[in-house]
Amino acid sequence: MAIQKEPGQKGVNWSNIAVGAIMNMFEVTTLGQPLEVLKTQMAANRSQSMWQACKTVWSRGGVVGFYQGLIPWAWIEASTKGGVLMFTASEVETASLGMGVNPAFAGLLGGMTGGVAQAYATMGFTTCMKTAEITRHKTAAAGVKPPSTWALFAEIYRKEGLAGVNKGVNAVAVRQCTNWGSRMGFARLAESSIRSIRGKTKDEKLGAMDKILASSIGGALATWNQPIEVIRVEMQSMAKNAAASVNRPAKLTIWSTFTYIYKENGIKGLYRGVTPRIGLGIWQTVCMVSLADYVKAWVKSQ
Repeated sequence: MAIQKEPGQKGVNWSNIAVGAIMNMFEVTTLGQPLEVLKTQMAANRSQSMWQACKTVWSRGGVVGFYQGLIPWAWIEASTKGGVLMFTASEVETASLGMGVNPAFAGLLGGMTGGVAQAYATMGFTTCMKTAEITRHKTAAAGVKPPSTWALFAEIYRKEGLAGVNKGVNAVAVRQCTNWGSRMGFARLAESSIRSIRGKTKDEKLGAMDKILASSIGGALATWNQPIEVIRVEMQSMAKNAAASVNRPAKLTIWSTFTYIYKENGIKGLYRGVTPRIGLGIWQTVCMVSLADYVKAWVKSQ
């Protein structure tokens, strides 16, 4: 994911902020948000099969239902977290490679650092609000129109302050650290393996299909941390059945949420939504690693 510095080039690549924001906006607006909505629906409603989750999402407005939370929260999240991720991960990976670190380990370090940075810098409140928007009950009762997304934000902030709109941020940080560390590390490891199989040196460029294959492998393998994602969704969920559960802890921490989900749904509950997340992970990694490498190279050439 790092831009290789030209001989004599000094300083950081500030253009990576813009590249990351653009690529993440492209990712979420295309396949990203529908897969995110489906994954979140299954993680928040762990008794539903994928088909039942699809029908539930479809009932919210057809195709539009699969884009719930896109505007404004997913767009705000994508444009900010993409820039933070791309900039931080690229600089860390480039510095690591410059010190002679193995490409796969450099990718791992870059991804982990970028993931933590984006979680605490931008993703706390946007992820919380996006999940609330997807999981909250929106059916108008007795002719009363449900509150808008901004009214919901104001209500949460009024009741719980910054802690309320950043609920689950530590789980987000753990998820993003393991997400992007795994995605970039596995993707770079796959690239090295493909080079070896094809007899290419480390300085030779891979073809587009080889890079997409490597990113697909990285994105799919990175879903090993699905329990962290299910915990994050439960902590931020506003689904009525979640709030009504007598066994649900009043104060949710990562550990208490893990214990609650395990007691209620077992191991399977901790992996609800993993199938759409595999698709999401592949698409995110293709956009933010393979395609981003080409975009960054083009920006550098200009």
